[in-house]
Amino acid sequence: MVPAALLVWSAAAAAHHLNPLALAVLCLVLVAGSGLLLLRASSSAGARALDGRPRRSFPATLAVALLLAAAAGGNAADESSRRHQSAVAAAATAHTAVTVEVEVTGAPRRLKTPGRSGLADRWAVPVTLIDMSFDSHQVQARARLLVLGGAGWEDAAPGQRIRTTGKLKPSEPGQPEAAVLSASSAPLTLGPPGLWQQGPGELRGRFTAAAGHFDGDARGLLPGMVTGDTSALDAELDTAMKSVGMTHLTAVSGANCSLILGALLLAARNLRCSRASAAVLSLLGLGLFVLMVGPDASVLRASVMGAIGLVALAGGRPGRGLSFLCLAVIGLLLAQPELSISFGFLLSVLATLGIVMTGRPIMSWFPAAVPRWVAAAVAVPLSAQAFCGPVIVLLQPQFSSYALPANMAAAVLVAPVTLLGTAAVPLVPLSPVLAAAPLGVAAAFANGVGGVARFFAGLPGAVLPWPEGAFGAVTMALFSAVCLAAWWLAFHPARTAGLALAAHGRTVTLLGRMPRFPDGLRALWRGRRTGLVHRPGRGRLRVCNQSSGRKPQWLLPRPHAPGPRHRRPPPGAM
Repeated sequence: MVPAALLVWSAAAAAHHLNPLALAVLCLVLVAGSGLLLLRASSSAGARALDGRPRRSFPATLAVALLLAAAAGGNAADESSRRHQSAVAAAATAHTAVTVEVEVTGAPRRLKTPGRSGLADRWAVPVTLIDMSFDSHQVQARARLLVLGGAGWEDAAPGQRIRTTGKLKPSEPGQPEAAVLSASSAPLTLGPPGLWQQGPGELRGRFTAAAGHFDGDARGLLPGMVTGDTSALDAELDTAMKSVGMTHLTAVSGANCSLILGALLLAARNLRCSRASAAVLSLLGLGLFVLMVGPDASVLRASVMGAIGLVALAGGRPGRGLSFLCLAVIGLLLAQPELSISFGFLLSVLATLGIVMTGRPIMSWFPAAVPRWVAAAVAVPLSAQAFCGPVIVLLQPQFSSYALPANMAAAVLVAPVTLLGTAAVPLVPLSPVLAAAPLGVAAAFANGVGGVARFFAGLPGAVLPWPEGAFGAVTMALFSAVCLAAWWLAFHPARTAGLALAAHGRTVTLLGRMPRFPDGLRALWRGRRTGLVHRPGRGRLRVCNQSSGRKPQWLLPRPHAPGPRHRRPPPGAM
C-alpha cells in the first residue's frame, strides 16, 4: 500500500504544477505502464502455490497503484482547471467588483491583522459560490471562495445562503480556493442552514456562550478544544501555544477524535457489546462528534487520522495501522486532490505515521511497573514530534526547546477537557444546572493547559533559531533520530553498556590489525617531528626547527631571555 499512496500523492501534487498537456502525457504514461504490468501479471497468473492458492503478484499491485495515480492526477487536473481557467478565475485576475450569492461551508475565523480599510475585527469565512453577477453578466458556477469581511461576518453559520458584494482577487499559490472576495458590504441572509447544520451550530454557539462565563484561559481555550471555535482565543495564549508546539490543542485535532473514539469503545465493551457492534457504535458516536464540530476538511482529516492512530496503539500489528493509513491517504486524495499540497494534511499524515511506526515500540521501552497510560503520554508526542519536526522547520525555522515536556505535561489535562466538555455540550441547552459540574471541571483543566503553555513559553531559550530550507529540515531529521536513539539508550542501560564494551573491543581489534610502520619509516617519522626537544647535557628544553641533518641545529632566538653577563673592566683599567 505504501507505493500506491506515494504514487497517488505525487500525481495529485503534480497536477497543481504542470500544464494540461504535460499532465495529460503523465496520465497516459501511468495508464500505459499499468496495462503492461497487468499483462505481465496475467501471464504469470497460472503459477500456483503448493497449497493451490495463487501467489501474490507485486506487478498487479503496482498496476493498480498506477491506475489510482492516474485517477488522482485526472481529478486534480479537473479541479485545477476549474479554479484557474473558469469565469471566476478571469474575474479574479481582473479584480472585478461582483455581487455574489454563496453558501457558507465553514466557521468564521478571526484574522490576526487588520485589512487595508483599517478595520480592527476582520473575519475569514470559507464559502461555495452559487451565483455571480458583474458587468451585466450573470455566471452560475460552483467554486470555492474565501470571503474577507468585517462586522456581521462573525455570525455566519455553515449552511447559510448569503448575498454580498465585493471585489475578487486571485488566491495565493497553493490555496484550494479559486479566488478571494474582499467583502464591501455586510452579509444578507437569504436562507437558514439545514436542519443537520442548524442544530450543531446552535450547540456550538451556546457552548461558547457558557464557556465565556469562566475567567482565565478557559474562556477561549475550552470552546476551541471541544467544538473547534477559536474566535475567543487570547492572542498572547495563542503565541505561547505556538512557542511550545501545542498549537494542535487550540482546536479539534486527531488527539481529540482518538480520545472520543477510545472512550466510546471502552464504554461499549464495558456494556458487554461484541467487537463488531462496539466498533459500529463508536464510529457512529465519532460521526456525531464530527457533525457537532463541523464536517469541514480539517475535522474530517483529524477524525480519520485519530482513528488510525488509536488502532495503531491499541492493536498489536503495526503493519495493519500502516495499511489503514495508506488507504486513508488514497481515499482523501482522490476525494480532495488539493490536500496533496496542504502542509496541514502532510503534518497530520506524518504525525499518524510516527504513532503507527514508533508509538508501540517506544511504549515497550518502559519498564513493566510504569502504567500504560504514562507510557502512551510520552510515546505519542515524542513519535509525532520526531516525524513532524523537519516539516515544521520548513514552515517556521525555529526550535521549540520545551515542546516534548510541555506536551507531556498537557497530555494528562487534555483528556478531561475533551471528554467532560463533550459530555457537557448537549446538557447546556437541556439542563444548564446539570452541565455546570462537568463544564466547571473541564474549565479548570483547560486553565491548566493554558498555564502549562505559558510556563514553558516563559522559560529561557523556549524558542531558538534554526537553519532554514532543506539544510534545516535535514539537520532536524538527524536531530530527531539522535533523540530517539538517546531515549532508547536511556531505557536500556544494560544493553547500552554491552554495546559500548562491544564497540571498544572492535576498535581495539581494528587497531591491532592495522599495518605497522617499518623501522626505517618509523625513524624517518620520528626525525621529522617538531616541537619541544630535550637536548642532553643542557638541563632544559629548547624549541628548535628540525632540519635534514646537513646543517647544524641552531637555537631559536629568544629576545626576552636573559643572556650571559658581560664582564666589565675594573675602574681605572684601560
